Amino acid sequence: MHADQVGHGRNQGGMRCSRRVFFAPGWLPATIFLCAAGLFAQNSSMFRGDAAHSGVYQSSAPKKIGHVVWEFKTGGQVFSSPVVADGLVFVGSNDHLVHAIDAATGREVWKSKTDANVNSTPAVTHGAVYVLSLDGNAYALDARTGKLLWKFQTGGESRLSMAGLYGLVPSREVVPDPWDFLLSSPTVEGNVVYFGSGDHHVYALDAETGRLRWKFEAGDVVHSSPAVVDGVVYIGCWDGAFYALNAKTGKLAWKFATGVDATHFMQGIPGSAAVAGGIVVFGSRDNNIYALDAKTGKEIWRQANSGSWVISSPAIEDGVVYITTSDTMKLRALKLATGAQLFDLTYKAYSFSSPALAAGHAYFGTFDGAVYDADLSARQLSGEFRVRASVNHKELLTEDGHLNTNVIYGPVGPDGNPNNTIDATIVGIDRLLQLGSILSSPAVANGVVYVGSADGSVYALD
Repeated sequence: MHADQVGHGRNQGGMRCSRRVFFAPGWLPATIFLCAAGLFAQNSSMFRGDAAHSGVYQSSAPKKIGHVVWEFKTGGQVFSSPVVADGLVFVGSNDHLVHAIDAATGREVWKSKTDANVNSTPAVTHGAVYVLSLDGNAYALDARTGKLLWKFQTGGESRLSMAGLYGLVPSREVVPDPWDFLLSSPTVEGNVVYFGSGDHHVYALDAETGRLRWKFEAGDVVHSSPAVVDGVVYIGCWDGAFYALNAKTGKLAWKFATGVDATHFMQGIPGSAAVAGGIVVFGSRDNNIYALDAKTGKEIWRQANSGSWVISSPAIEDGVVYITTSDTMKLRALKLATGAQLFDLTYKAYSFSSPALAAGHAYFGTFDGAVYDADLSARQLSGEFRVRASVNHKELLTEDGHLNTNVIYGPVGPDGNPNNTIDATIVGIDRLLQLGSILSSPAVANGVVYVGSADGSVYALD
């Protein structure tokens, strides 16, 4: 698709506008008036739906989650979460590309190349798409064409790296964490783009120019995505600390320390926070879900999860927190004010996917290639969709549908345990992803759930 600009002007309110004619093969030319500070009249969308990361989508619920409206195949695994704006689905892929897909038909509108995996979720606002790549750059792209607007180079990306990770051998070998799949996803608020980086910094850039406004040095890799509310940036770090920063200056407002383990087995905050009612809620790999006072950082409550990581980000609606867990495999519903448990729903594989709420339902994915529909009023899982890879690799599942860890992480040794080297773990994770794991967090629009899979596809489900 290309666009020829044929005129400029101002609307009756004095807003600067331009008139563009868009041409695409097989389509009639369309004249569109593009107004405001951005390039066209449009919606805004980003990871978890908004800058507060509420995870709530103003949409009807899909009729049947198992029906595939369309499937779009990228050239690599999809860990990025789709966002929907102006009738387009924007998503990154490990094929090094950002894809813009027609939300109704699944037809690719444009693609834009980076130099590495795009396992960050785009933010779309003011006619631009903002996204991070594993190449260490932040990109701003024209939302209609994919044309590069600007690029900002950070100090470079990295994963959390430690010696003796998970107690694996050799114990002195420093290795990157193979479970650190996701990059920070940009949040745009007040014409500023905020994100974290593997170079241990949190950045604030001018959304129009890409100019650095400030950066803050954290204690380790920052792959959490920032929530920005009332002039404060809330973001977690792999050092186990949660930071609140002044959105204008980057100055530290307060810092909260979660649990720390010497091997990093139970440490770090790779997931993102949600903010509602003056409370910040986030999960940690130290086994806890935390709720802090947004102004002071004082702990209000914490909920333990039987030794399980909590990688996903919470969704908050009507005073209730919904969040998925990893090893304990539960969708948890907790009271926002007190942390009291309302109910748990159990599934059969780890979940790093954050729940998306729409019309009384929660949608999320799991490592076995499943997308679930949880009816929150009935407090039950009411439907599911499985990618073909999940069905085709039943050897990786037990008869009752759980992960067959001996096959995934095997071969089993004489002591009855799988190989405990870091090499075997990396191979095992690669084997696990053959199920078409859903690490992507769904987005919901117009009664359709959009989600990505490690099988390389983006799905539209209703």
